[in-house]
Amino acid sequence: MNQKERSFALKTARSAVELWVREGKRFKPAGTPKPFLDERGCFVTLTKYGELRGCIGYPGPVMPLIDALVGAAISACRDPRFPPLDVSELKKVKIEISVLTKPKPIRPADVKVGQDGLIIKRGFCSGLLLPQVATEHGWSREEFLSQTCVKAGLQPGAWKEKGTEILAFRAEVFSEK
Repeated sequence: MNQKERSFALKTARSAVELWVREGKRFKPAGTPKPFLDERGCFVTLTKYGELRGCIGYPGPVMPLIDALVGAAISACRDPRFPPLDVSELKKVKIEISVLTKPKPIRPADVKVGQDGLIIKRGFCSGLLLPQVATEHGWSREEFLSQTCVKAGLQPGAWKEKGTEILAFRAEVFSEK
């Protein structure tokens, strides 16, 4: 994405968050640039004073990026791990957007920390960690795989077991200043 498209994405996410929190209404952007009509996965992360406040998204390309972006922004406001975002917090939250490539199977030895995001699936369990999470925590490849298993509700070593599916994706990550 070029700078103009990144700016559009951030303004759209900010408008979606504010309209949802203030009025409970879904934001409908006008003049959507062509790249936002392509089906892409994305996540919207909200932080408050550097701490996670909400992070929700769509790992796969299941809808146009503009719809995924607005939906993820609204959902991040009501991430079940936190109380719903309040009007008093709007000026305090910072928005980060991760636009994803399509997830593809990967061997554990091929995982590149800081570049790959991971999805681990086994049975009905599934967990996802964005590429920046491993870097922020200083994890090794093995720790990243293990923590993705934990996120999925699995034992840390489940990534080594037959029948566990490991998918990787890349993300273009950008945020408000």
